Amino acid sequence: MDYSIYDAIQSGFKKVVFIIRKDFAEDFKNIFEPKWRGKVETDYVYQELESFLDGYQPPPDRLKPWGTAHAVLCAKSAIQEPFAVINADDFYGRDAFVKAYEFLTTASNVSTYSIIGYDLSKTLSENGSVSRGVCEVDKDNNLVSIHERTKIFRNDKGEITYEEGGRTFRVPDTAKVSMNFWCFDPSVFSFIEKIFKEFLAKSGQESKSEFFIPIIGDRFIHEGKGQIKIIPTASSWFGVTYKEDAPSVQESINRLVDSGTYPEKLY
Repeated sequence: MDYSIYDAIQSGFKKVVFIIRKDFAEDFKNIFEPKWRGKVETDYVYQELESFLDGYQPPPDRLKPWGTAHAVLCAKSAIQEPFAVINADDFYGRDAFVKAYEFLTTASNVSTYSIIGYDLSKTLSENGSVSRGVCEVDKDNNLVSIHERTKIFRNDKGEITYEEGGRTFRVPDTAKVSMNFWCFDPSVFSFIEKIFKEFLAKSGQESKSEFFIPIIGDRFIHEGKGQIKIIPTASSWFGVTYKEDAPSVQESINRLVDSGTYPEKLY
């Protein structure tokens, strides 16, 4: 998260909104406020199970909140400008933030959103298969759909494949995948709120149902609300899918520090 905040500031972003749980808010603020005070505006919003339910009663065994799209909705009161959404526990790379900032300040509007698209080959793990949202893109680099592919790995022939329904399919190394780096106009909040009500009516009584951001993207396209641009990035994505990934992720970051891309101390 620290590297993402640093990259965002370097790319032009002026504000960071943390979406967290209220029960550890003070501990969280005590960690992050001293680091970034005076360098970027910060705000905090809380994703709680009861947020935006408007009287809806979840099942008694429902304990966790409703997923990533619900998390974005919880930031409605804190955001009035075009904004980017990322996962806190992923490393996205400077180029991704540069591209996002450029889009948000020059091209984002009520009918045009975007996803930062990574080459699939730059998001794999050497320690096992992964699941990825593989983007289907048209000739104008607009998103057509996102397909969640599971058991993606590079086989002994060097080909990237995924398994589905007992069959194996090949995917190009350069296929664009979404790693949950989205760029939205603030008008998206009213759309998310509408879709969330429909989600609750259909799946709200399932104790583990989740309201994901790709659901919003899919509905936005297929209801004719606008287009979602796929913005390619040269960055490599780092994440710890398996515990064995941690040393290689640390090594990759160390190389970036050694090359001068990042200072030894970010703050």
